[in-house]
Amino acid sequence: MRIPVVNSHGEDDCILVLEIGPSSGHVISRRSDRAVFLRQKDSSVELERDPVLALEYDKNQRRYEDEVQERSSMGDVDPEVMSRYKTELGTEASDELVLRSYGFLQDGHLTNAGVLLFSENPARFMPWARVRVIRLDGSKMETGRRLNIVKDRTFDGPLPKTIEGAKEFISSQLREFQYLGADGRFKVIPECPEFAWFEGLVNAVTHRDYAMSGDHIRVMMYDDRLEITSPGRLPNIVTLENMKFTRRSRNPTIARALVEFGWVRELSEGVQRIYDEMASFFLREPTFSEPNGASVRLTLENSATSRVLRRGDSIASDLGEDVVGALGEYERAALQYVYGRGRVTVKELAGHLGRSAKGGTRGAEVALEEGYPRLARHESDGPIPVL
Repeated sequence: MRIPVVNSHGEDDCILVLEIGPSSGHVISRRSDRAVFLRQKDSSVELERDPVLALEYDKNQRRYEDEVQERSSMGDVDPEVMSRYKTELGTEASDELVLRSYGFLQDGHLTNAGVLLFSENPARFMPWARVRVIRLDGSKMETGRRLNIVKDRTFDGPLPKTIEGAKEFISSQLREFQYLGADGRFKVIPECPEFAWFEGLVNAVTHRDYAMSGDHIRVMMYDDRLEITSPGRLPNIVTLENMKFTRRSRNPTIARALVEFGWVRELSEGVQRIYDEMASFFLREPTFSEPNGASVRLTLENSATSRVLRRGDSIASDLGEDVVGALGEYERAALQYVYGRGRVTVKELAGHLGRSAKGGTRGAEVALEEGYPRLARHESDGPIPVL
């Protein structure tokens, strides 16, 4: 852009304005000495090596998982995990050939991804590459004499075994609630739907920032919620606002291997299904957060289930079995979603059901008007509350 001006000599002149956008996929360095600078207010601060590496990892210009672990060798490989991997691939090739062909072995040394996936003891190379699961008595962690940790287990083997071990332990610690159904029989519902917490666990193991050496994955099981905290911010273009629909893996090599093991889905359906599973169990929406700017936390609340089902207070008992039984598929789904969220707008409900705003709220309108008239607020822009 040229801006006409008159210079100090009284002559017509112009100012040339250049707009250069930030680089989202590459770290820019100075040609003369490869120095990298970060703008802070009105100054440019030269970065040291570690922050530069962090930038390169974040922009996928360099991948920590692909770097060679010089202290490793084929002797570190777990034969059981390797055998399972070859079975999944349908190959009888040698272990070394498979690892080299898939990029897990270079010049006789495992890459970081190879260490995490296939070594018998990844903690020997990366002590922070572990999952710690803590079960607490209460809704917050106490300290000192009031310490309320019930169970505390750490899993630090190769990732396939870490996932399996953590899954089994978490499952053993989850409670079940009984409630009296409309048919007069007692029914059992888990504290938290398995798909929701297990998908959260697998996502944390797959996408955490393994270059961060000061922290590990934590699963905290409170009376009213389950929290999964994974070191590292969301990768590059992924944000808290778009993560339901945007997929970018920080560790694509690890993700690919876990797909082949059968643990990970490459399509971005996992996060969306976590939302759907929580709604189907009459629970509040999951929440994702970045509590300290350097980690991602998934929180799955179970208070709605424990309070509602322990009282024997189900939707059917609230509205009447005849009302609920008369609803169609979409109407039931709409009512279920409203109960799980507590408050929803017409737009949110329509989006959840994949229907028009008019059709999307029909179930809630019918059920609430017939069975619980004081809840039937469904203005086009207003929320539908469940009191």
